[in-house]
Amino acid sequence: MNRYAADLTAIRQAAARIAPFAQRTPVFTCAVLDRMAERSLFFKCEQWQKAGAFKFRGACNAVMKLTEDVAARGVVTHSSGNHAGALARAARLRGIAAHIVMPRNASAVKRAAVEEYGARVVACEPNQQAREATAERVLADTGATLIHPYDNADVIAGQGTAALELLEQVADLDAIITPVGGGGLLSGTALAVRELDPTVRVFAGEPAGADDAARSKAAGQLMTQNAPRTVADGLLTSLGDLTWPVVRDLVERIITVSEEQIVTAMRLLWERAKLLVEPSAAVPLAAVLADECRALDGLGRIGIVLSGGNVDVKNLPF
Repeated sequence: MNRYAADLTAIRQAAARIAPFAQRTPVFTCAVLDRMAERSLFFKCEQWQKAGAFKFRGACNAVMKLTEDVAARGVVTHSSGNHAGALARAARLRGIAAHIVMPRNASAVKRAAVEEYGARVVACEPNQQAREATAERVLADTGATLIHPYDNADVIAGQGTAALELLEQVADLDAIITPVGGGGLLSGTALAVRELDPTVRVFAGEPAGADDAARSKAAGQLMTQNAPRTVADGLLTSLGDLTWPVVRDLVERIITVSEEQIVTAMRLLWERAKLLVEPSAAVPLAAVLADECRALDGLGRIGIVLSGGNVDVKNLPF
């Protein structure tokens, strides 16, 4: 068996570690969306997770796993939003400092949440190089530990707990689809499925305007993100060194969708299922409704991970 960043044992250990702190989120269905997709859809509602997104699973696992002496020095990350809030909340639960590097154009709602959890926000320019350089400076100044948003084995294991729950909650799934940005959720899902039920196919939805995962799959090698532009602000980052091998080997297909498809899916979830999610979370539904997915056989029952619900209701895209 190939060695990846995590395995089922690590994911189960993560589930036990975060159980006192994280929500076991429910699975919802919607007959109208089933008819539109011509399939049975099962929505794993991570918008109701602590801090409003699946990211709390990985951040909590990583923070709670730190030894006492390492934790005492605090934690650092760079994030445009949901990982920032998740790490800030996990650090507060552990009683340690959190230093969060956020791009200047990050969602005001997400920045406010980070500050409400008591973390220190350090602003940077909105590009990957600036995020990483600023985080390095903060690390040097504080002696804290970097908890990467997705390229971290403990984070990946924590994200895999969502699929662990979903497979316990819904029998006989044919596939699970998640959004993909950095690939932590997708990797954790694929690694959980690989050992729990390898007959379940794993897919991802990705914005066409931030399509590095799809390009990487097509090329067979890791491709970086080039000036991403999408309303799905949680999916702007590139795959990492730990997530790419999992996506390369264990994910069947990345389905790209347009901005119009993303916004339509977000609106459908609200109007038809009464599930208010952020644009990134609507991407996998957009993919399931796309012609590329409709053309695939054997997908009668699909689990869809709704990744988060941190929505700026003053600036809805529809």
